[in-house]
Amino acid sequence: MPDLDFKITGVEPGAHGMTPLLNFTVEVTNSPPNETIHSVILQSQIQIVAAQRRYAAGEKEKLTDLFGAPERWGDTLRARLWALTNTSVRSFSGSTTAVLTVPCTYDLNVMATKYFYALEEGEVPLLFLFSGTIFYEAEGGRFQVQQISWNKECAYKIPVRVWKDLMDYHYPNSAWLSLNREVFDRLYAYRRRHGCATWETTIEKLLPALENAEVTL
Repeated sequence: MPDLDFKITGVEPGAHGMTPLLNFTVEVTNSPPNETIHSVILQSQIQIVAAQRRYAAGEKEKLTDLFGAPERWGDTLRARLWALTNTSVRSFSGSTTAVLTVPCTYDLNVMATKYFYALEEGEVPLLFLFSGTIFYEAEGGRFQVQQISWNKECAYKIPVRVWKDLMDYHYPNSAWLSLNREVFDRLYAYRRRHGCATWETTIEKLLPALENAEVTL
């Protein structure tokens, strides 16, 4: 009866991907090592374990949008779901490797994007929770099916720079801003009235008035 263990050994940006992708390499090891595993349908839930790292002052300020004021972080800085992903593992005996692909987004309305964007450097602690189905050859050559044990998991720390480099590649020197459609229509009308050539010019024209209003208040 197979007993699979899992270990994340590395992460790389998806090569030539049309959208941002991160590929995590997972090492799969079976005991007993001489048993033939025909295939595995592997599923993983990936959590960001935010409480397992320290934060600089600038990072704390940006993360208030997610976790509230730092004095409340003892209650609010909990693990958050980042992604659900799955892959197929080829036939093997002993050990093999597979790739877990995680699609990423630069939409700053998404919790994971807000979190990664707020960080300046260091690593992000991740927890991988595994599940799925094992197809294997039992004694006598019989084909058997077994579920991966519910307690299979592993920790991994992804460098913040990997995520930032991925976003810089797909969205160089830019960021996304999502607006309510009515607000967008008003902003678009303002842009047309003032002859602004780009959205950057439109926002830059509005910001001085907003900043002066803050000073007055």
